[in-house]
Amino acid sequence: MEQVEVYLVRAFSIAGKGGNLAGVVLNADSLTEPQKQFIAKQVGVSETAFVSKSDKANFHVSFYTPTVEVDFCGHATLSSFWLLHHLQYIPAGRYRQETKAGVLAVDVALNGDVLMSQSLPTWFAEYSAQEIAPMLGIQPSLIAQTGLPIQTISTGLIDLMVPVPYGVLDCLEVDNDAITHFCQQHECVGFHVFEMNPPEAFYTASCRNFAPAVGIPEESATGSSSGALACYLHRHFGYQQAIFEQGRAMKMPSCLVTQLAIENGELTQVQVGGEGAFDRICYISI
Repeated sequence: MEQVEVYLVRAFSIAGKGGNLAGVVLNADSLTEPQKQFIAKQVGVSETAFVSKSDKANFHVSFYTPTVEVDFCGHATLSSFWLLHHLQYIPAGRYRQETKAGVLAVDVALNGDVLMSQSLPTWFAEYSAQEIAPMLGIQPSLIAQTGLPIQTISTGLIDLMVPVPYGVLDCLEVDNDAITHFCQQHECVGFHVFEMNPPEAFYTASCRNFAPAVGIPEESATGSSSGALACYLHRHFGYQQAIFEQGRAMKMPSCLVTQLAIENGELTQVQVGGEGAFDRICYISI
């Protein structure tokens, strides 16, 4: 039996607390895909990242939920590069990671904060409030009154952006089975539900993310969905920077910073970042 060392890191934490736990396995070159899936299931957090050597970038990173491999994971990317810097394997600077979503840039600040690039947005189908609202336990009229579309977008993973009015986010009654069926039928990962905050608030929007189809009933910080939401808010409100709160309902508050680059009216870069914090180490026998 071999013991695999798994670091648990709180991504998008606030002053070292809250955030979203990700597993990180370094020097994962010798692990097979079934072994990675087994480790991710045993660790039991929403995603575990496996960092290996790459011929195309500084690192190859693969991402596994407890039930399936996914093309990209924002909070596990942050956790991986924060950990590499924390352990002094890499200095501050710009790096490139090879993922199934492409080769993406990652910036590591002197204090260890990470700002990661995501894929430029791909826009998919829109859906009606009548179809989506029952899965969240709210009336369709609540979604409709926002005046915003319900739409699937990807900056690495396909998520459904669902707007709700301010004050509704904490009142959802989620039907995990219905969301799972919808996501499998429409080939998306999960629902990213958000409410816009008052203009004077620190956070641009507060969010909740539900991805039961990939083994995540609710997630306290979702980097890939935050990139997609940043692009959505740019299209509808013109925002180039936005700060999102997530995890409040789980008592795991998280802070996600987003930044878009625009050149000649065209979106050229999507970045999502935040801080990390060490949680613990666990060992998995394979």
